[in-house]
Amino acid sequence: MAQSQERRGLEKKRIVITGMGIVCPTGNSLEEAWANTAAGVNGIDYITRYDRSLTQNQLAGEVKGFNPGKLFGRKEARRLDRVAQLALEASRQAMEASQLPVTDDNRYEIGCIIGSGVGGINSFVEAQQGIDARGHRGIKPMAIPKILSDSCSGAISLRFGLRGPNHCIVTACASGNNAIGEAMHVIRRGDAKAMIAGASEAAIVPLCVAGFNNMTALSRNNDRESASRPFDLQRDGFVPGEGAGVLVLEELEFAQERGANIYAELLGYGHTSDAHHITAPMESGEGAAKAVEFALRDAGIRGEDIDYINAHGTSTPLNDTAETNALKRALGEQVYEIPVSSTKSMTGHLLGGGSAIEAVFSVMTIRENFIPPTIHLHTADPSCDLNYVPNVGIQHEVRRAMSNAFGFGGHNAVLIFGEAPNNGAV
Repeated sequence: MAQSQERRGLEKKRIVITGMGIVCPTGNSLEEAWANTAAGVNGIDYITRYDRSLTQNQLAGEVKGFNPGKLFGRKEARRLDRVAQLALEASRQAMEASQLPVTDDNRYEIGCIIGSGVGGINSFVEAQQGIDARGHRGIKPMAIPKILSDSCSGAISLRFGLRGPNHCIVTACASGNNAIGEAMHVIRRGDAKAMIAGASEAAIVPLCVAGFNNMTALSRNNDRESASRPFDLQRDGFVPGEGAGVLVLEELEFAQERGANIYAELLGYGHTSDAHHITAPMESGEGAAKAVEFALRDAGIRGEDIDYINAHGTSTPLNDTAETNALKRALGEQVYEIPVSSTKSMTGHLLGGGSAIEAVFSVMTIRENFIPPTIHLHTADPSCDLNYVPNVGIQHEVRRAMSNAFGFGGHNAVLIFGEAPNNGAV
């Protein structure tokens, strides 16, 4: 087993973010999504992706106005599931922003890790409908490639000609943070100079919505103005969403040598497993707290150095209390001084894609020194007593931001971002 750089006594490579892309319920570009999220605009509305009479739940955070045929051409769009289409557009934005050149000399030094909780579920449903209607003749030749979760990273590598490490991370709702964190490790150990990293999800289909509902994970509240209300006493479950977020990560020296603009630095990554229950978090927050502690240790900072926390904040009774307990456990009394907010109150829960777009939002809090709110938070829950930035965002100096993700299966993943080095700031 390869030893870590720390154990070998080597200096840890610094990793920076040189490009970001996002397609989500609050906008189809970085500028639009951030402006709406910072302003507390609700991206949740009534489902249009299918006949919503099929499910008890009527709401979702859908990506609106997304035209893959116009973006990629009709032929390529037909060969990709919606999950890969969203990932490809977010990566296009990120690569355009980074101005990272891919050449014959460096393409083996640039890779891609994209996570997804359920992959090409739209194509899975379509294939089953084809079987039911026509037997084996109802299955299209591209059905299997479109269903596979690694179709996202595969499509991105093909689009940009990347021949470095190419992985797919499937850790439910922690997939985005795990993908970004593992991409950082790839660069740190010298397997790549740059990585495209993030996650995508497009699971607004009756199968998933009814499935989450029947396990009592979704909100039964069909009022778009109050269904997703993390940390509120009346919360009763999450609202599903879809979208993708992508970062371009580079070794600092590589980015500086090519004169890249730098959005922020990725300081630390911590990940653990609860080994407690397949869907429920540890009420004490122990596993999540350890992920926070490990991220702080990896970043070489203390809890008091964190200026903002983007919470996992799903709006489920179990998660929000457990996450609050985890933050208290890891950070102590100082956590009461740190603004915490859940952007899922505006986007819904993007499952595997959630923490990827939240990584983008976390970086933007550093860029803009502004913290987006937790909307729909009106009745305080005594068990959730931190500063959740209710309903209106705040101007606040943010030098370091933490972003949490906790997924079914007991997956816990935490990222810490910091200001861009002075000589590379955008």
